[in-house]
Amino acid sequence: MPTERQKMEAGKWYTCLDDELESLRMVALDAVHAHNHLPPSERRTLSAPLCDLFGDPGTGCLIEAPFHCSYGRNIRLGAEVFVNSGCVILDSAPVSIGDGTMIGPGVQILCADHHRDPVKRRAGIEIAYPVTIGADVWIGAGAVIMPGVTIGDRVIVGAGAVVTKDVSDDATVVGVPARPI
Repeated sequence: MPTERQKMEAGKWYTCLDDELESLRMVALDAVHAHNHLPPSERRTLSAPLCDLFGDPGTGCLIEAPFHCSYGRNIRLGAEVFVNSGCVILDSAPVSIGDGTMIGPGVQILCADHHRDPVKRRAGIEIAYPVTIGADVWIGAGAVIMPGVTIGDRVIVGAGAVVTKDVSDDATVVGVPARPI
């Protein structure tokens, strides 16, 4: 019988109310707390707590505090990625962010989708879909990237946009839901 973690990693329905997943979230919370409480001079490059959490981030990355993620272990950063303050990445599935991408303040990148049945939702049943963000993307302040979305290279996502569908290379999207302009 697969564990809840195995179901989550396989893209199946799982319960997030699970001891193993809670333990992984606590590791992430400790690393995020350590990062968020470093003096600013020690956050000019990707902090050691986040480097350890992410595994193998690209060179020259910077994540401003405050920052929050669910697991961290599912986040892959290319080189020279900049994440501004207040970013939330709920990485219950893989989140890949390409080289040179800039993420504005207050951006949310979400992977989890909760069950539509309220009884199952109350029981913590959810499914996670990966998010892929290409290279040289600019995501404006307060944008929300929904589960399962792929954003191509050199895309501009306008401030406050809610991206619910894939975005092709070189597009500019704005609005709620986000649409090309």
